[in-house]
Amino acid sequence: MNALDSLYQQVILDHAKARHGDRLLDAPDAEHFERNPTCGDEITVRVRLEPDTDRVAELGWQGDGCSISMASASVLTDMAVGRTVPELLALTDEFRTMMRSRGAGEPDEDVLEDLIAFHGVSKFVMRVKCGMLAWVAAEAAVREATAAR
Repeated sequence: MNALDSLYQQVILDHAKARHGDRLLDAPDAEHFERNPTCGDEITVRVRLEPDTDRVAELGWQGDGCSISMASASVLTDMAVGRTVPELLALTDEFRTMMRSRGAGEPDEDVLEDLIAFHGVSKFVMRVKCGMLAWVAAEAAVREATAAR
């Protein structure tokens, strides 16, 4: 394992241990539950938008699963708050593209930031859903929140 892979692995382990956003919000604008039937990971993501805007004010989640899914949810929290819904959806698409790459190519670290740590996970097809679980739930929740306005 090279130094960069080791660093990325450490980012995932750190987020899995010290989970950012691991709480359910009171009075969210929307929530969405996702489950990975292959491994049993599950997560509920709740989102609150800033009043009269499409900007994410808060995102909280609660789940149970492997280190990859819990770390990905933690990174999601850090990256979602403060973004507009279109920005978050575009970031989700970038992450999804990287996760489907099977480790090929060089993802844009300036866009993906800490999500770049999951590039190695994309080599393992059975783990891709683990990494995407929270993001799929958040994607559905923000769409629901904006549709309700």
